[in-house]
Amino acid sequence: MQITDETIKYVSALAKLQLTKEEEERAKVDLGNILGYMETMNELDTTGIEPMSHAFQVSNVFREDVVTNGDDRENLLSNAPAQKDGCFVVPKTVE
Repeated sequence: MQITDETIKYVSALAKLQLTKEEEERAKVDLGNILGYMETMNELDTTGIEPMSHAFQVSNVFREDVVTNGDDRENLLSNAPAQKDGCFVVPKTVE
């Protein structure tokens, strides 16, 4: 695929970029190099290679969600300045 001036202007408009003439020429070369590399990648024989989402094996590193403190309502409410029916009493914030 040939990168034209119109292509560069279209891509820069999509990206909301204002490029100078020098930047447009550099972008044209860079995009051409990227597309050339993609053509090289398309020539590789990938038969028998399973698609993957990551380059390395991903595993869940989170611990199991296990309750450790249990139901200790009295201890939790012991430092509350005000409580009622086993709940914290707070100032009203909405009328």
